[in-house]
Amino acid sequence: MKITMAHGSGGESTSELIADIFEKSFNDPVLSKMEDSAVLPGAGRIAVTTDSFVVTPLFFPGGDIGRLCVCGTVNDLLMSGADPEYLTCGFILEEGADTEDLRKIAVSMSRTAREAGVRIVAGDTKVVEGSGGVYINTAGVGFVPDGINVGASNCREGDAVLLSGSLGDHHAAILSKRMGIENTIVSDCAPLVGMVDAMKRSGVRIHAMRDVTRGGLATILNEFASAAVCRIGLDESKIPVSPQVRGFCGILGLDPLDMGNEGKMVAVVAPEDAERAVGCMRKSRYGENAAVIGRVEAEGESAVLLKTPIGGTRVVGPLYGEGLPRIC
Repeated sequence: MKITMAHGSGGESTSELIADIFEKSFNDPVLSKMEDSAVLPGAGRIAVTTDSFVVTPLFFPGGDIGRLCVCGTVNDLLMSGADPEYLTCGFILEEGADTEDLRKIAVSMSRTAREAGVRIVAGDTKVVEGSGGVYINTAGVGFVPDGINVGASNCREGDAVLLSGSLGDHHAAILSKRMGIENTIVSDCAPLVGMVDAMKRSGVRIHAMRDVTRGGLATILNEFASAAVCRIGLDESKIPVSPQVRGFCGILGLDPLDMGNEGKMVAVVAPEDAERAVGCMRKSRYGENAAVIGRVEAEGESAVLLKTPIGGTRVVGPLYGEGLPRIC
């Protein structure tokens, strides 16, 4: 069945679509009440985020827009030190969208939410004229435990900079699919709950965290350097990039430092905790290639410097212009 404008009317067709696809797929008792808002337990410091997902294509090696929207929202909450709990989702459906594709997306969201330990508790659906596109807006709510204070401005001289795994997989997977390039690259789209929980439980003093999405590692570290007024030094030889992605970048002239990811994070931690933090990452799902890639070298100036394998040093700036549209 294809989506028609009647599915966005708020009438019987809308109710049937919601009951047949979303309610069945998400299967949450609060959502199933179909109230105008969800009333949920919670107290203390709240972390709130929102995001919109417009990826093309909807299905790609290693994931789809449904898995992507849950991972992206959950990871944003995690990076503030919060424990994610609840998600909402709003669907903007273009006339002509395939309901079987929509069902697959909803099931993927449900599976990923269970993996991440969160609940999808509220949602909305709108239908607009178009040519079959599907767009998703999410909001996420989490709770920040006492004693947790994570933020870019907390970076301090001597801190270690950690990366949870190889760069560029998601960017390369999306671009390969779009351009019809055959390879074995799959998206790294993943929720990082276990990795962050492991570091917090082990007592790692985390000063800053960020998931490495649009803009890439270069942009994120420049944001850290600017917020904390510090100089960050990186060792290029320590930054993990898979041989497939490195070859892909060589063909298309891309820089892994600027490429988007959907299952990688960078963390700045106290120097004494660096090895323990890397150990936590490597023992966690999705973190087997984690590495210490640099240090906060000094305070008082904002810069990111990269030591190259041949012994040179270059300034790393943020992504300029448009990298790759619609990777999330």
